[in-house]
Amino acid sequence: MWRWRAGRRLGLRMLHNGPETLEELVERHVVKPAKGQRHPTAGLTTSRREALGLYREILRTTRLFTWTNEQGVAWRDLLRESARMEYEQARYETDPEIIARLLVVGRDAVQAAIDKVTCVSLNHFSAIVSGN
Repeated sequence: MWRWRAGRRLGLRMLHNGPETLEELVERHVVKPAKGQRHPTAGLTTSRREALGLYREILRTTRLFTWTNEQGVAWRDLLRESARMEYEQARYETDPEIIARLLVVGRDAVQAAIDKVTCVSLNHFSAIVSGN
């Protein structure tokens, strides 16, 4: 009895206030987009998911940059700060074409950085091996 009273006091919905039929339940809780159109938030969640995936990939890739610059600051930290700054600048962008372009350019930049680090590492490793 106490739970029932607490529920009414807090304004919680009770089971008997629910829909009468299955059709009413579906109509109440399922948003139907117009014919031929996607759900309005589908693109947003996909872009957000891709942006988060790219940001995580950037963070993983920056682990490879262990050396420091002339001032003694690790390149890893500089790259992470730069990525964060670019993400903050594009945070409130709503145009899907611009968002897609930013994601493509970001993926290309990460891949180019990985390729360069791999090439330099292989050259360094081959120099070490041939020196012995």
